[in-house]
Amino acid sequence: MARAFDKAIATLAGRQHGYVSRAQLLRLGLTPSAIKWRVQTGWLIPVHAGVYAVGYVQRTPVARAHAAVLACGEKAWLSYGSAASLWGFHKYWDEPFEVTAPCRRMRDGIRVHRSRTLTRRDVTHQLGIPVTTPARTVLDVAPRLTGRRLSRFVNDALRTPYLHAADLADVLNRNPRRPAANDLRRFVEDPKTNSPLEDDFREFARRYGLPAPVTNTHLLGYEIDVLYPRERVIVEVDGYGFHSDRDTFERDRKRDVVMLAEGIVTVRITGERMAGEPEEEARRLLDILAARRENAA
Repeated sequence: MARAFDKAIATLAGRQHGYVSRAQLLRLGLTPSAIKWRVQTGWLIPVHAGVYAVGYVQRTPVARAHAAVLACGEKAWLSYGSAASLWGFHKYWDEPFEVTAPCRRMRDGIRVHRSRTLTRRDVTHQLGIPVTTPARTVLDVAPRLTGRRLSRFVNDALRTPYLHAADLADVLNRNPRRPAANDLRRFVEDPKTNSPLEDDFREFARRYGLPAPVTNTHLLGYEIDVLYPRERVIVEVDGYGFHSDRDTFERDRKRDVVMLAEGIVTVRITGERMAGEPEEEARRLLDILAARRENAA
């Protein structure tokens, strides 16, 4: 019987990155004394109140995040910054781990949130871990970010396979009064960008009255940062050192020639010029666009 229990425990732990909860052990049929005996022998290793590592302690962030969720009881979900890390929206893991749960239990190494608006539509599983959905995660994290940091966070999330504009629109419609909800609406309405420099160009264009361009499109087999289709003008937004290798430099110059052969000109703008001489840069681009419209007439 003990061997059957141990096999069931190992199977469960295998689905949970090496961790099990006391409640789960009791549901498997173990008695409190059977749990205590396995702790004494070292096969169950306490890591949180009511949570055990099985055999040895898995110390990867993902495994420890799962343990944090188990420590917060039933209907607990990895959330906020920890959920953003699990989805890959953050490239790092901060501590304490963040979990949303019905009860705000105090747990070392865990920041527990309560929410009255979290519904079944807002939760899912990723890598076997109960977690808030990508859209809900963005809604929760957004109030912590402003300006370029918020733009980059949301745009990078939209470029992953997980976050979709329609899902973000849905969570905003259901939570219109949440902090940063209004700030997030523009990401539903506007196309995503690929880099902070493109974020800067979008703001630059709005500020200096440039026409609204098409962004992140494809033309003649190439990905285009910014396109003015009526004027047949491509704007490439580069930074210092962007073309640090010869292959990239040559590939971009070849693309410029391919486009020019089709009557499409490429204007290259740097982040340094947008920041250092924005009015002059905007005036030059406006003049180029006006001249192209006149020639096309």
